Amino acid sequence: MRMTKLILNSLFVLVLGSSLTFAQGVTKTGTTAGKFLSMGIGPRAIAMGGAFTSIADDASAMYWNPAGIDNLQQNQIIFTQTNWFVDIKLNYIGAVFKAGQIGTFGLNMTAMTMGDMEVTTANNPEGTGDYFSAGMYAVGFTYARHLTQKFIIGANFKYVRESISQSAAQGFAVDIGTMFITPFYGIRLATSISNFGTKMQMQGDDLLIQHDPNPNIHGDNSNLNAYYETDRYEMPLRLQIGLARDFHFIQGQRLTLAVEAAHPNDNSEYMNLGGELALFHERVFLRGGFKSLFMRDREEGLTLGAGYHTPNFGKFSLNIDYSFQDFKHLGDVHTFGFILSF
Repeated sequence: MRMTKLILNSLFVLVLGSSLTFAQGVTKTGTTAGKFLSMGIGPRAIAMGGAFTSIADDASAMYWNPAGIDNLQQNQIIFTQTNWFVDIKLNYIGAVFKAGQIGTFGLNMTAMTMGDMEVTTANNPEGTGDYFSAGMYAVGFTYARHLTQKFIIGANFKYVRESISQSAAQGFAVDIGTMFITPFYGIRLATSISNFGTKMQMQGDDLLIQHDPNPNIHGDNSNLNAYYETDRYEMPLRLQIGLARDFHFIQGQRLTLAVEAAHPNDNSEYMNLGGELALFHERVFLRGGFKSLFMRDREEGLTLGAGYHTPNFGKFSLNIDYSFQDFKHLGDVHTFGFILSF
């Protein structure tokens, strides 16, 4: 009884806090660092419109809601790749390991990569012949455990780095999630807070300049080494609250519906909707959803996807998934991935 009261009080505080923040109506669009941390991971979750916080029952839970990894029945390895615009790729790889009553552990890495770019200047707008590269990375360690039979808590601790040419910014962050199976028709209630961490500041040799501190004085050293100081930016903090329920209308078939509300610190509030239809005893999956409902000037919308779960090969099985995202002005985005269970 005391644990139930604690859970309900914690959820009340989270909902109240998010409501007060929603009421402010202030957005800071485009003012955070590490924006790649906001890009969805995994074709299954993406196909369901990103409404995955309250489902989170595979290895991609390390991104969406770290509490969910303790729902896994087997160890899993996940790899996904999203082909973004202008040759930008977002890759995610991770592994989750069961540890009995101790809980469940996971390791993950996110990498956004792109092709080399030619250096241009005011005097050489067509290019100087030199090239530079840019990339963004995050490495995380995840832990989750059941506190009661129906309540799970988990966290993902990560190191984040962004680099461009000879300069880089880095920081540390944590994602914290909870999942609760309510007594109301098996509805799952989940909350998560993502990317709570340090501010990031770009530093490096590209910011090195030659400076004359006193241009009106002759005979002094007019070429002192100095650095431009850049601003410090927060990471894309995001609070999410979601609900999900499974429906079993026909034997061997399952329909899961989910809804999620999100409050980011760099945009307006929005909702995600998603569903998954599992056919032939969890063998074939059809998915659909809608992202960023009610967001101001939203770019994302319809999401679709499908998946296939292979027959078991001894202790091994494989999930192969695909998702499609429709962007209003930028075009379509495709994500591929697989999860190996063993």
